[in-house]
Amino acid sequence: MGDAFLGLSTVTRWRHARLMGLGDRKCPVAYTPCLVSLDGDPETALEIAPFSCSQDDAIPANMTFAAKLCLSPPFAEVAPKWESAIGHVLPPSLDEADVGEVGGYGALLPVSWQRICHDPELQNPDLNPQVIVLSDALQLAARPSLLAEALHTIRLRFPGALLWTPGLGGPDNAAVLVWMGVDIFDLCRSRQAHSLGAMLTPEGPRMPEETLGEVADAASMTSHWASELANIRRALRDGTLRDLVEKRIANSPRLVEHLRYHDRITAESEHTFLETVVPQGTGLQCNTFASRSDPAVLDWIRFIEEDYHCPPEQNTVLILLPCSARKPYRSSRSHRRFLEHIRNSNPHQVMVTAPLGLVPRDLERIWPASHYDVPVTGDWDFDELARIESMVDRFVTRQGYEVVINHSGIEFPNLSIPIIDTRRGDSATAPEALQRLGAAVDESCEKNGLRSHKRSTILMAEFRSTARRQMSNDEWMEGLSIVGRPPRHKLMLGEVQLAQWNPERCALSLTKSSLPILHEHDSLPVVEISHEGSWSGDIFSHMVVDYDPSIRVGADLLVLRDGELIGSARASTPGGTWPNSPGRLARSHHRLPAAK
Repeated sequence: MGDAFLGLSTVTRWRHARLMGLGDRKCPVAYTPCLVSLDGDPETALEIAPFSCSQDDAIPANMTFAAKLCLSPPFAEVAPKWESAIGHVLPPSLDEADVGEVGGYGALLPVSWQRICHDPELQNPDLNPQVIVLSDALQLAARPSLLAEALHTIRLRFPGALLWTPGLGGPDNAAVLVWMGVDIFDLCRSRQAHSLGAMLTPEGPRMPEETLGEVADAASMTSHWASELANIRRALRDGTLRDLVEKRIANSPRLVEHLRYHDRITAESEHTFLETVVPQGTGLQCNTFASRSDPAVLDWIRFIEEDYHCPPEQNTVLILLPCSARKPYRSSRSHRRFLEHIRNSNPHQVMVTAPLGLVPRDLERIWPASHYDVPVTGDWDFDELARIESMVDRFVTRQGYEVVINHSGIEFPNLSIPIIDTRRGDSATAPEALQRLGAAVDESCEKNGLRSHKRSTILMAEFRSTARRQMSNDEWMEGLSIVGRPPRHKLMLGEVQLAQWNPERCALSLTKSSLPILHEHDSLPVVEISHEGSWSGDIFSHMVVDYDPSIRVGADLLVLRDGELIGSARASTPGGTWPNSPGRLARSHHRLPAAK
């Protein structure tokens, strides 16, 4: 039994969080996130608690972890069971001490903060645990930055293992912990609340309401867990887990701390967990203060401040405009009116918004600019204003504009170049404000000798900006022309089509003919696969020889074998989980004729 391994398949994932099928990939018998039953727990449905765990009285203790269902191939009789020594666990505050007795190795791997710091065997590439137990999770929870760092480190090193944080999870914080990478929970906190006559609910602990017949018993304990696990699993399927997380952090200020630290670590990680292209219908709800620390938001702000450069055709006059509730902005009624009065296409239009700060018009159709939703009241708080003012200052300095036409309604007193306020206290769509906007644009363009560009020139500038954001560069676009009708414009090199704008993906869809050119200019991440066998399907972990850790979900990848370009794929999992994540890493997209 010690050599048995779990049948795992990734049903869906969102950054660190994932919904995993347990058992046969074609017909899972249980799913994570789930519970593990401990000694003394009430009977719980196998669909909710497919695992059990016990511990002896030895010092240091030994742990036995077992499946209650047939979760190992051939899925008929084998229910995996593993044993491991927990080892000595010192408090996280003593992280400089090396305890020596670190614990067992194998399919069941107990890990502590001290072990992460001192055990070099955790880096052994042959170490392939099935279940990881963060044995000092409760102590780490008292130091939120360490808990976030420990979970991130474990998920990076062992992306294919299930992760359990004993004694830490409850219906009130499970969504946050799943977001941080936890897969398995227990009833310890629920039983503790039960012993005090209280109930641990998704909204936090409370006493039962006797007038409605509530009782703090085993049935209510498992009922609250079942309800929250259902919420989490459904949110993972629907792509709305972050929304649930931001609701749950209201249960405790400590949860807010955990989320902020984890967001920061995720945003700064070299091995990304972020996305380039998201499934159609995915939204980014920005309804709470916590939304401002979402890694997708922080990554966008970093890109705009450090890497973005405006189209060279539009680097003289900057127009600052307010955002709109409808995305992309150009489809909104207010922006259609703005565009009617901006009669010259030479100025560069940039939207002022929260929480993204700034959204250039040439990037308004891609993730996350075209997907976020924020309450639009016209009021700004101090933090929003500080972020926007700082971004505008840096943006203007980096891009080198000569004049700013400000129709945003926000004042920018520290800009070093002339600024023309066209609002003057009026609403953005007031006739007088729109007349001032049009007049300021006409006057600035005439003064600087700026002629309006052709529609094709602006479109090409937009596609180049998109390529610089969603790919490594836009060098592969030299010499291309645009043909076709909106919204599916085609990018042509002579008579050969290289790409087409795909409004459903909010990205450029590439053709086979583009792959050699993209490879020549290092414009896409590269994945090297094994030369053994033919490439007849998608990309899985056993096939990967080398990969780019910056791979983002939805990104196009170039597939090489023995240094030869053989096709392309689209990433299903982020670089932070490569190459050992269970299930498909990338979906095959194109195969070149020479590929075998």
